Amino acid sequence: MESSMYAINGLKMMEVIDLNTGAKLGYIKDLKIDCDEYRVKSIVLPTQKVGWFSKENNIEIPWEKIRKIGVDVILIDGDGIIDIDEE
Repeated sequence: MESSMYAINGLKMMEVIDLNTGAKLGYIKDLKIDCDEYRVKSIVLPTQKVGWFSKENNIEIPWEKIRKIGVDVILIDGDGIIDIDEE
């Protein structure tokens, strides 16, 4: 198994892409960390839709859905998380 370490700032500069649709989802806004187990539980992305009366919702992607962290992109399996209609 491949073991790599990434800085939080480095991860936040990588674009997140859904493997199923090829859609660019944006950049990481925040990370949820389990302090008891010392691991990242999920990544948080801002939604693309922002309007006058819309409430800002974030997209939370569990760490288990991340398939590959490359040099400048993070590939995720967005099946069941990302609505195609949202894009």
